[in-house]
Amino acid sequence: MQRRTFIKQTSILTALASTQTLASNNPSTQFPMVISTWKNEKANEAAWASLQKTGRALDAVEAGARIPEADPNDTSVGYGGFPDRDGNVTLDACIMDEKGNAGSVTFLQHIMHPISVARAVMEKTPHVMLSGEGALQFALSQGFKKENLLTDVAKKAWEEWKKTSKYEPKINIERHDTIGLLALGTKGEISGACTTSGLAFKMHGRVGDSPVIGAAVFCDDEVGGACATGLGEFVLKTLGSFLIVELMRNGKTPQQACEEAIMRIVKRYNYKEFQIGYLALNKKGEYGAYSIQSGFSYTITENGVTKVIESKYYMK
Repeated sequence: MQRRTFIKQTSILTALASTQTLASNNPSTQFPMVISTWKNEKANEAAWASLQKTGRALDAVEAGARIPEADPNDTSVGYGGFPDRDGNVTLDACIMDEKGNAGSVTFLQHIMHPISVARAVMEKTPHVMLSGEGALQFALSQGFKKENLLTDVAKKAWEEWKKTSKYEPKINIERHDTIGLLALGTKGEISGACTTSGLAFKMHGRVGDSPVIGAAVFCDDEVGGACATGLGEFVLKTLGSFLIVELMRNGKTPQQACEEAIMRIVKRYNYKEFQIGYLALNKKGEYGAYSIQSGFSYTITENGVTKVIESKYYMK
């Protein structure tokens, strides 16, 4: 009896040690989890609450993106976003689920929540992207309300800018920019979203990376996902999020993949004049972040705990 008891206890201890080793190698194997660009605790908390309710990653990233979209104090996303040089607030957004379905809107005006319109494009049309007046017509047909998105603060900033009309993208403006989100649902599936009002005082009609699948966001449920923030032209030129997912597919960690994607930019362009930041999340729950300049932060929520982390960066 003593021998049998000893063998049983030894087996239990061995199994426990094996589980602890696995957990230490993959500290985030418990699902769900949320990660987003910049300091976006409220967005993450909304995404986390959605996960507790439905368990689905797609619902979470939409819920998270809607928070800055409705914040009049956020000058780079949605309501309150700085206008283009003609005084128009134009919005871009995209969303992608674990099955490879995607929806996007570009150059959308007068709608508070472009991320929800993007999801409607994905789920209710045969298309991936709608733009401009067509995107607005579709949104109105789906019951979205037409609103004035130009706040007094944003209008004042635009009128001040017009005095010199000098176009100069700002690095880490107010330490936030486009918001990109990635989430793992309770079943371990991955989804992503991105939403923005674009560069302040941009040319009328300019569209950046934010609504482009493979640039701002890309997800593959066999591998993981990635999202981007910063000066979108350079994310577009390198299809950064798609690149990161493919690098992870070929064996790189999320951190290594983000660093390689930044290196693809700094090797070719005058990187000292702008900022790009990347986030990556694989199916194990491992994540990485990297940027060109210092000052890029990201927000992660797991096990109900939210924290903001400063990203590693290239330019010392």
